[in-house]
Amino acid sequence: MIHRKSRDEIKRMRHAGHIVALVHKKMKEVIEPGISTLELDSIATKIIKENRAIPTFLGYNGFPGSICASINEEVVHGIPSKDRIVKEGDIISIDVGATYGGMVGDGAWTYPVGNVTDEIKRLLKTTEESLFAGIAQMRDGNVLDDISSAIEAVANREKLGIVRQYGGHGVGHNMHEDPFLFNYKVGDHTLIKHGYVIAIEPMLNLGGDAVEVADDEWTVSTVDKKPSAHFEHTVLATEDEPLIITQILQ
Repeated sequence: MIHRKSRDEIKRMRHAGHIVALVHKKMKEVIEPGISTLELDSIATKIIKENRAIPTFLGYNGFPGSICASINEEVVHGIPSKDRIVKEGDIISIDVGATYGGMVGDGAWTYPVGNVTDEIKRLLKTTEESLFAGIAQMRDGNVLDDISSAIEAVANREKLGIVRQYGGHGVGHNMHEDPFLFNYKVGDHTLIKHGYVIAIEPMLNLGGDAVEVADDEWTVSTVDKKPSAHFEHTVLATEDEPLIITQILQ
């Protein structure tokens, strides 16, 4: 069942989203060749806790980090480690959640490490564009397939692979709530109503669609080992324009 969020719940979610945005602002500043994913995790944890919030991911189904840090062909759920060092030309996807006042904000971004190839730049640009194409359809009276179709259209235009097993989701009191949101058209005509909050998160690949889970039972990577990008915002459907929750409050 999909629950509309109250004005008070939205207020707390916006603060949680603000904290997520603060983490990403810092990630953009500190990601450079030579930094470990464990160091990035420590920085994120510090920001979340300094803002009187809880790292949503830490301990979630046993996950050992405050962020997911996924490098190159890793799509999602990469475990932070002192041995995972980013290098020039890599890309790294940082997914982070913060819980404030019992409400969750969830957002991801893929960052280039130093100079990257033109193909990688195209992947990042297109995946970000697909996110905002999906967000534009998060409107009262639309259906979930409107979001999915918008994401798929951008991916297909650039002939990028679409991760099929993972997608967006409702978010609020819990990190994963109804509904599940596919990143491609499936015929889901669930009506979007104002007060609904969904984490929209396209994951696109330079190669094919197929992914697999590593032996650590968390890290998801492309089967063909081609790079993957992941962009995510938590978004509120209003009676007017969609509102991005995971942005810094002014």
